[in-house]
Amino acid sequence: MTVRAQPRQLALTLPHAESFARDDFLEGPGNKAALTLIDAWPDWPHPCVMLIGDTGSGKSHLASIWAARSGARAVAARNLAIDAVPDALATGALVVEDIEPSVVDQAALFHLLNLAREQGADLLLTARTAPAGWTLQIKDLASRLRAVPVIQLAPPDDQLLRALIVKFCADRQLVVDESVVGYLLLRIERSFAAARRAVEQLDAEALRRGRPITRALAVEVLRDGQV
Repeated sequence: MTVRAQPRQLALTLPHAESFARDDFLEGPGNKAALTLIDAWPDWPHPCVMLIGDTGSGKSHLASIWAARSGARAVAARNLAIDAVPDALATGALVVEDIEPSVVDQAALFHLLNLAREQGADLLLTARTAPAGWTLQIKDLASRLRAVPVIQLAPPDDQLLRALIVKFCADRQLVVDESVVGYLLLRIERSFAAARRAVEQLDAEALRRGRPITRALAVEVLRDGQV
């Protein structure tokens, strides 16, 4: 007798709303300095500052908080162009996200820094690494960036990681038991990205199987290397 395998149910990848409001930012020792800086605007020690940290460390959330306070426009570093710099600074404040020397137009970034200084505009830059380690073709750009204060967002401690797991579940309207949170906390990488990925994978697997998220499911998902 031939036994037919049940068809695998596919989980649809649907967008999930994530709040970038100030009240929804989770503070911890690793990001306290960055949050303090954002809250201190416009009393900044320098009109241009840079936040650095791993993917998912909270740079975009902080940038969103600052943009709401300052009226800043935002542009991805890869889309920064020289001819668009004046318009980008029209509100007197600008966020430039995800700067990498290999993808950003270095001449445009140099022009932006110069024009912002001339106009007295405020800039918030974000990147994964500090510019001290970048290879730049424009010598004066390197000099300008060395003058920019850099604040690093460190990996989360246990308390913040736990809060992140709960928040990511809440963003997806998932109800999970404390045993699930505790299990993930002890076994995933200590990073924002890992917490987000774990919740995404658990949500997808629970949807595919048509069952709630339990500790047993978390054990299976982690054992199978899905997180």
